[in-house]
Amino acid sequence: MAGGDQQEIARDPNAVRDDIRSWPTGRLLSVAARLVEGRFHDFLAAHDLTHAGLIVLHHVVDGRLAQRELATLCRVTDQTMSRTIDRLHRAGYVERKTDDHDRRRTLVEITPAGREVLGTARRAERNSDVLLGAVDEYDRFREQLIKLITVV
Repeated sequence: MAGGDQQEIARDPNAVRDDIRSWPTGRLLSVAARLVEGRFHDFLAAHDLTHAGLIVLHHVVDGRLAQRELATLCRVTDQTMSRTIDRLHRAGYVERKTDDHDRRRTLVEITPAGREVLGTARRAERNSDVLLGAVDEYDRFREQLIKLITVV
């Protein structure tokens, strides 16, 4: 395709959609993942959160967990989890407590502010037209993603 033709396609939204429709499904999934991740990153940053921090809040919303358990659940090293928890603590989203039964263990507990920001993120993910709210049948879409991820 000549350079001028590419510029014409880039200026015409219908031509862009037609071009995108010709892409292989793997490319569509890859581009969609990058776009949604970038948009969600910007949303989270505006709330002083990271993807890793959001995952931690998701795990501690139902009760406190040991830092090492969180690292295992999040599939990261203890050092990475420590940095993530430090950031969440500075933002006021979690509290750290020493386990009364084992003084070597640090327990992580969500704060009211952490619950609020987690709820805000969950609502935004589902309802925002620039995140996943643009998807028809959100719950079915999630199930399809889970199937794609776990079918190994």
